[in-house]
Amino acid sequence: MKIAFVGLGTMGVPMALNLVRAGHNVRVWNRSPGPVQTLVAAGAEGAVTPAEIGAVDVVFSILADDKATREVILDGGVLAGLQPGAIHVNMATVSVQLARDFTALHEAAEIGYLAAPVLGRADVAAAGKLNILAAGKPALFDRVQPLLDVLGQKTWRFGERPDQANAVKLAANFMIASAIEAMGEAAALAQGHDVAAADFLDMITSTIFAAPVYKGYGSIIAGQKYQPPGFKLVLGLKDARLALEAAEGARVPMPFASVIKDNFLDGIAHGDGELDWAALARVAARRAGQILD
Repeated sequence: MKIAFVGLGTMGVPMALNLVRAGHNVRVWNRSPGPVQTLVAAGAEGAVTPAEIGAVDVVFSILADDKATREVILDGGVLAGLQPGAIHVNMATVSVQLARDFTALHEAAEIGYLAAPVLGRADVAAAGKLNILAAGKPALFDRVQPLLDVLGQKTWRFGERPDQANAVKLAANFMIASAIEAMGEAAALAQGHDVAAADFLDMITSTIFAAPVYKGYGSIIAGQKYQPPGFKLVLGLKDARLALEAAEGARVPMPFASVIKDNFLDGIAHGDGELDWAALARVAARRAGQILD
């Protein structure tokens, strides 16, 4: 089976490496050449342009947002270069509307389209332990499941429409952002009464909130380890906007998502956009006068 991987960012590099190490023939492309060289050194085949991906059986993509996905897959010629019967697995966090548009465009080109965004940061991707949130035609998933098993510990299937997986991913990212926001505000409250934020977060994430999201992001907030970012704050804003857009389309009120979106904007306005999105906690601390820009 000929495979391609498009988009070698923080998540894409370890995912593509796992496919190469599993013995698959993988052709890779990325906007910047550095990650391509890394994959080529590991045994992959490099492509200079997206169009050079060519006639593969399965193409995985994980690009930053809707705009980048449209530019690379459509304008860049990835879709046009695929042959009928091929499958495109989009693993990016994109809008529900893009998923619907891509489903129609791929169907017209006789190309299978699956949505499979993931839960997990780069270290989880490197370990092949991602949780894959999937939706699309079952027969297509059956064909690519052995590849997904290389990338993740479990594939969760949520329906036969690809947009359903994207709705699930946006809902999940909203919950992660909510956890970060809650920890940021709570830590600021404790610190306002002369309790070290790190001490509070160590206690709370070791007891009643001893869950992976709270423990992982609580540690980042406690140590203020916002660089290098596993997921940038600007991307958190993107996902908050997409969640609100999806909610409006389904007539689902999400008032807290609006608050979080505005707090992401606050963080970006204060220069935190390129930090890890756990830096959302800095907004609460800044408003409490506990950090100064």
